Amino acid sequence: MKFNTMFVVLIGMLVGCQQSSNQTVETETVTAQDSETDSLNSLWSDRIVVPGFGSILDSNEVEGSVLFYDVQRGKWLSNNFEWAEKRRLPASTFKIVNSIIGLETGKVSIGKTEFEWDGKPRQLKQWERDFDLKGAFHASCVPCYQDLARRIGVKYMKNYLDTFHYGNMIVDTTSIDVFWLEGESGVSQIEQINFLRAFYNNELPIKARTTTAMKSLMVIDQNDAYTLSGKTGWSIRNGNNNGWFVGYIEQGENLFFFATNVTPSSSFNMDLFPKIRSEVTMKAFAMLQGFK
Repeated sequence: MKFNTMFVVLIGMLVGCQQSSNQTVETETVTAQDSETDSLNSLWSDRIVVPGFGSILDSNEVEGSVLFYDVQRGKWLSNNFEWAEKRRLPASTFKIVNSIIGLETGKVSIGKTEFEWDGKPRQLKQWERDFDLKGAFHASCVPCYQDLARRIGVKYMKNYLDTFHYGNMIVDTTSIDVFWLEGESGVSQIEQINFLRAFYNNELPIKARTTTAMKSLMVIDQNDAYTLSGKTGWSIRNGNNNGWFVGYIEQGENLFFFATNVTPSSSFNMDLFPKIRSEVTMKAFAMLQGFK
């Protein structure tokens, strides 16, 4: 396979760059692998393996994949593309999709109380209050979003999910308020990013005001260096913990979409799991800055 001059220069920069700790960042160019679909071949045709991402995960005692899509260069970067192709329960990252559908169907709106607490104990003390949509999103209030899914209903939920091409969500009347948390539903890291790309680029069949509202809702951190938007997620299936962090980073004219998926090692301190998903992602992002 022949590479153009720009790509060769990019690889040279990648191989030669260093982390702030002065460790050399090693990369490996990988061509598209045989696939059952031409589309997946096309998606992975410009991918770069970054072992340094794996080193970040190893040092934090988690296993998995950090996946970035660099819009400016049109490149996918990850330590483990095989992991990134596997579907897993989306857990609370599905709150992005759930919010969009809720806004589109008029089941929720921005700026008023949408979820009233019934006074009964909840899994987390922080969920025991009334919420508007923004508060429920950032508190990751599971009961709130289960309520929203029931309001939306099976018919509209399935129709929108099919239109969005969001993984393989298995929804019926028995699972409408849990299908993203348990069962056989699944979405891969690549599918998470492609959904976010379609959303960000106004390619989803939704109203402009929904897109605007969601982009505002998803902002986690905004500073002089970048704006970070996204959502974490955490599922436990058959006793196995799995964590997500998906979203995008706007940095001047540069735009990076990301999807991180990790599982803890046997020696991992689970008290740190709520933070580790975003921490390893941002460490990987800091490493990407050396690639310029």
